[in-house]
Amino acid sequence: MSNNIDDYIQQGMYGNKETKRAERKKFLGTIRERIVIALTQGQVRERGTYKQVEEAIKENRKAHMYLNGNINYADLSKYTKIASQYNVYYTIVTNIDYNSEIGLVLAYDYAIDKEEIYVEKEIPIPQTQEKRKTGLSALFSKLFKNG
Repeated sequence: MSNNIDDYIQQGMYGNKETKRAERKKFLGTIRERIVIALTQGQVRERGTYKQVEEAIKENRKAHMYLNGNINYADLSKYTKIASQYNVYYTIVTNIDYNSEIGLVLAYDYAIDKEEIYVEKEIPIPQTQEKRKTGLSALFSKLFKNG
């Protein structure tokens, strides 16, 4: 019984015990198992938006978007507009003690345990080059190409 009273007093003085504190700092106040999609600060700062994020917002309208408040608002606003367009609530999280490398998180308030949450930058597949011509055929193609 006295243990319960001590817990009650501690909770009253310091608030609820926080689980996975380091994980919550990293993921802007939420935990990994709740996340639908995440971007790094660098990805949020890039020109344009990631279509994967817009699709995730569109498909998960009951989720909540968290944005890193240490990023310039001009970079965040493109994602806040998308969230507003689909009626998804968002919060700009600023932690003065810790600047997370995460820039954006779309998460539920319950676990979904999605395996892959990070968005990889799309790398265009290089087109195959024509076989190099050698010898006289290369010389003739160069001569007559410009003519």
